[in-house]
Amino acid sequence: MDTARDSDYGAFMEKFLLQPSPSLHQLPLHGLTFAFKDIFDVDGYVTGFGNPDWARTHPAATSTAPAILAVLRGGATCVGKTVTAELAYSINGENKHYGTPTNPCVPDRVPGGSSSGSAVAVGAKLVDFALGTDTGGSVRVPASYCGILGFRPSHDAISTAGVIPLVQSFDTVGWFARDPVILNRVGRVLLQLPDVDHVRPSRIIIAEDCFQLSDIPKDRVTQPLVKSVEKLFGSHLVSRAILEDYVKDKVPSLKQFVNKGNADQESHIPSLEALSSAMRLIIGYEFKNNHGEWINTVKPDLGPGISERVWEALMTTDENLDICHSVKNEARAALIDLLGDFGVLAIPTVLGPPSKLQTDPTISENFCDRTFSLLLIASASGFCQVSIPLGLYDNLPVSISLLATHGSDGFLLNLVETLYDTLKEEVGIVEKMGS
Repeated sequence: MDTARDSDYGAFMEKFLLQPSPSLHQLPLHGLTFAFKDIFDVDGYVTGFGNPDWARTHPAATSTAPAILAVLRGGATCVGKTVTAELAYSINGENKHYGTPTNPCVPDRVPGGSSSGSAVAVGAKLVDFALGTDTGGSVRVPASYCGILGFRPSHDAISTAGVIPLVQSFDTVGWFARDPVILNRVGRVLLQLPDVDHVRPSRIIIAEDCFQLSDIPKDRVTQPLVKSVEKLFGSHLVSRAILEDYVKDKVPSLKQFVNKGNADQESHIPSLEALSSAMRLIIGYEFKNNHGEWINTVKPDLGPGISERVWEALMTTDENLDICHSVKNEARAALIDLLGDFGVLAIPTVLGPPSKLQTDPTISENFCDRTFSLLLIASASGFCQVSIPLGLYDNLPVSISLLATHGSDGFLLNLVETLYDTLKEEVGIVEKMGS
């Protein structure tokens, strides 16, 4: 790796300056720097989509994505575009063509993907915030792995125009920050939200069975949140739920996707795995519709793991697609009922620490499959989700995720800002107890 690339952790595809719009007023993002994933169009630049064959076969963009224009108008300065996993189709974040960005939290581990470079740029303090995209976890996973904040907004809350589509049913523009105040400020610009008073959550539901799946002890992840909520809002707000039972009961169309072989609920949650299977059919089908023709024509050079997944997606048919969309609608209605107004669901962002670089793709695939059963809850429901860092366990990053109903983005951003300092204190306490 060359020295320039080493100094920026391999996060950038290309560095350049885009200056903020001039203004007579103090703009909300004034003085902040950002970078963006190489999936957003910027006028005059080729959008590379993580693959040199894509870059070679596509012309320079003739306009700039509205999400980038929004943060420039908000007063931020762009310093460049960041590496993405190939075709944005990996949650590990490895890229054999441009190099894998170095995880600043644990350099011998994957950074998470597909918005790998954006997460690394924020984690390494190269920028104040960065834009990514999240379809099935591509902001939440790298945020967790790099020990920073990552926000997936409600589906369709932010324009995805000028962003290469992956799966329109799930695609969102997300962002990363180290500081909850900046996370909130960027969100208000992108979501065009007014400043509003912070609203107390009506309930915080801990998904007990989801935390039992995690490789990290349940109390190490949930205790800081529970203690923080008790301090700030009172213990009456905290309740616990078994998502397996709830989803199984409320999403009847899932029946045909349940794998009867996975009765062992210590390592599996059958109804969430069934939900994941149904959503992955939608993902494969829409990905094929968007990019199948180009892949079949160009036959791009794809890295290990990615290649197999891409060609598998190209085999997807529309069989059962209607049932998959019924599952999606039922899941959304069920989760709206569960949370109500200003309710929050707490789940692990991922089920364990980032894997070592160049781990056998079949091993990391199995881990990804289990993690997808959690990641696709927000994707299926269209809910907003934030991944919050909770320090280190065994010298590896730990995080927790909070979900809120579609359209509650401003509420969730405010809640993170309210909780964050107390959460950090509580993490410090459990880390001391564990040392």
